Amino acid sequence: MPYSFINNLSNLSNINLNNLSINDIGQLAQTFGGAGQLADQLRGGHLADQLTGGRLNTLSKFFPGRSGPPPPPPRQYPSAHGTYRLINRVLKGGQTGFGDVYHPGFSIFKLGEKGSGFRPRSDAGVQDFYELRDRCLANGTLFEDPDFPCDDTSIFFSKPPTKPFEWRRPSEISTNPKLFVEGATRFDVVQGELGDCWLLAAVANLTLSDQLFYQVVPNDQGFEDKYAGIFHFRFWQYGRWVDVVIDDRLPTCYGKLVFLHSSTQNEFWSALLEKAYAKLHGSYEALKGGSTCEAMEDFTGGVTELYELSEAPENLFHIILKAYERSSLMGCSIEPDPRVLEATTPLGLVKGHAYSITKVKSVDIATPNTSGKIPLLRLRNPWGNEAEWTGPWGDKSREWQFISEAEKAEMGLTFDEDGEFWMSYKDFLQHFSRLEICNLSPDSLTEDPSHQSHKKWEMSVFEGEWVRGVTAGGCRNYLETFWHNPQYRITLVDPDEDDADNKCTVIVGLMQKNRRKQRKMGAECLTIGFAMYQLNNPESLPKPLGLDFFKYTASVARSPSFINMREVSCRFSLPPGVYCIVPSTFEPNEEGEFIIRVFSENKNNMEENDEEVGIGEVDDRVKLPDEPMPEEVKANEKIRELFKKLAGEDMEVDWMELKEILDYAMRNDVPRNQPDSTGGENLLTSLLTQCFGNICRDLPLNSLFDTAWKTLTQTKNEGFSKDVCRSMIAMTDVDRSGKLGFEEFRQLWIDIKHWKEVFKLYDKSNSGYLSAFELRQALNSAGYHLNNHILNVLCHRYASKDGKISFDDFMMCAVRLKSMIDMFKERDPENTNTATFTLEEWVEKTLYS
Repeated sequence: MPYSFINNLSNLSNINLNNLSINDIGQLAQTFGGAGQLADQLRGGHLADQLTGGRLNTLSKFFPGRSGPPPPPPRQYPSAHGTYRLINRVLKGGQTGFGDVYHPGFSIFKLGEKGSGFRPRSDAGVQDFYELRDRCLANGTLFEDPDFPCDDTSIFFSKPPTKPFEWRRPSEISTNPKLFVEGATRFDVVQGELGDCWLLAAVANLTLSDQLFYQVVPNDQGFEDKYAGIFHFRFWQYGRWVDVVIDDRLPTCYGKLVFLHSSTQNEFWSALLEKAYAKLHGSYEALKGGSTCEAMEDFTGGVTELYELSEAPENLFHIILKAYERSSLMGCSIEPDPRVLEATTPLGLVKGHAYSITKVKSVDIATPNTSGKIPLLRLRNPWGNEAEWTGPWGDKSREWQFISEAEKAEMGLTFDEDGEFWMSYKDFLQHFSRLEICNLSPDSLTEDPSHQSHKKWEMSVFEGEWVRGVTAGGCRNYLETFWHNPQYRITLVDPDEDDADNKCTVIVGLMQKNRRKQRKMGAECLTIGFAMYQLNNPESLPKPLGLDFFKYTASVARSPSFINMREVSCRFSLPPGVYCIVPSTFEPNEEGEFIIRVFSENKNNMEENDEEVGIGEVDDRVKLPDEPMPEEVKANEKIRELFKKLAGEDMEVDWMELKEILDYAMRNDVPRNQPDSTGGENLLTSLLTQCFGNICRDLPLNSLFDTAWKTLTQTKNEGFSKDVCRSMIAMTDVDRSGKLGFEEFRQLWIDIKHWKEVFKLYDKSNSGYLSAFELRQALNSAGYHLNNHILNVLCHRYASKDGKISFDDFMMCAVRLKSMIDMFKERDPENTNTATFTLEEWVEKTLYS
């Protein structure tokens, strides 16, 4: 039945939410006088069952909870926003969700929410825009943000301000403040005193698409209805959309806005957007200096390319035109003059200043001598004033007389002093230094009807990290460790439709995470890059690719350079096939998180090129012989006798008795807990022996020195730790008694001997430590196959700061791995790679192990 015809609440019991369209929901809310009554029905009855049942997946294509960007303002359905929020409330267990409909493919988190990539910034916890606004409205107060206080610390972190700042609300700055005055346009963006023109150029570009703009600037807020001094904005951060709440107090000096503002005095969306972006990164000062591509990515979730125009490829205009057809955002700049801040060229362009490209077109031209097409670009100076290009095709230049009036009208040609101008592609290459293109992800255009005919990129995304000693292998200059870096395999099948050479366009973007917000802690960007290798016979190659592969195989593509910027990206034209991408820092052992994205014109299949977690064969080099040697039989008998002696009448040992047995059995086998494998401690102790021994030989202090010295030397061989022994008991203790019988101990003893031999195999220097880079191979030899994710976790948990694994910690790794894998296999007898535990069972088993 058509939902627009439902006329009373009792009919709600007949509704199947899986069939609701966005229009139906809007009409449904109107039918029942808004969201409130419908929300009650959803929480308490038939509809709530649907939302929590198996049909939720189908419903999520319309209301996925916290996903996706919003569409343009839903002017046709003014009451729909309340309904969207109540759907989200139900999905989130009654809590207020976001206020718009988003399409799948995006995840939206509140700043500080678990999964957002940010920690809560104050004791107030995670900030929910709707809850905070409703609370302020109920109390009759205006919101004041404790997470971004209105003081100097929110403006500068490296130095005190040079002028007195006063924080004012828009109503204290202008009469009749509004979020938008006649909509949002690129002319609403005027730079203030902060050096963030890179941000302004991206903001100006953002206004060119309602779809993109309203995913960043939600349209459910303003200075009229439900105004409470609180606003929110959304930014893409490393694969997630983050909702940032701010109050509307803005920094002013002598009553005027100091930073980004609109050309219209009572319009405040741009100033508030800049404040939210500053909060995301910790302060306004954190926004000083940057590239337009960084902000464009944070506004769209796209991937950016950088082109030095002095080395422009021959097909660059074709690339720009295809980018424009895909609604890509584009910015450009001129190399700054080190002697003059924002110096102006003779033709009106500003050096060191970021411009946005707002249109690309090949225009028909007819002169007395020739006719044809000329490629033109429309650019905008974010200052939004008369500072414009005065050369050919600038405002009122004579070239325009050769263009037809119809063509001019179709181009939207104006000659206002608004910072916007046209220039030829030839002049663009000659006068500008750098071009930045932000290619939009395929989800960004899903719901905009104006983009239905536009082509879209195919995209694959993975997150990873470089961990010291495990996956931070450095660039190929460090061949011995390079292969330890994370690896990603992509498969390209279909060439581009218009490629004469039957090749595939691929854009690879490698982005390091969270470096700008860590500026105040002194963190700078790592120097990052990537290399690509073609896999001619991929099924015959190991996962991951090992040292020998990289030793004898050259890369087929790589990043233009290793660079200390947030992202490095490059476009390639490759034949169909299978490739491996290896992202890395330049130096080994530099730690950081990253996100790697691959855009292609046709579908690409991407996966991590890594081992599957599981159990394999023990290395032949450490396997115990079937028939033990006579001396080993004799040693085992001594251990058996010791076991009987310690076990007592019940013939079982607890962890303390197990420790005595193991410490005795392995007292001479493995170097133990030596803090400095370089010999530093030996040198120190030698000096102490000589100095104090000679000085104190005939003094009463001599006996004190002897006692202290014995204590110091004994701690180096203190044996197995209590945690390892407890875990060993838990691993083998099938009846959960906290003790081992002899048969259980015998099986444990075999495992320990294997692990001991593995450790000795890789501890070639006999230092008592393994390099974390050797951990994967050592555990492989012990019969465990692990991927990078688990190796990173093991290193975070068990390695020292310099990436070393002691014997004790290696034993703990082996014990915990065996325990967890055995626990899983017990519940997965059919090898389905799936196991089921109740919460009680899981807590019991993991705590005891």
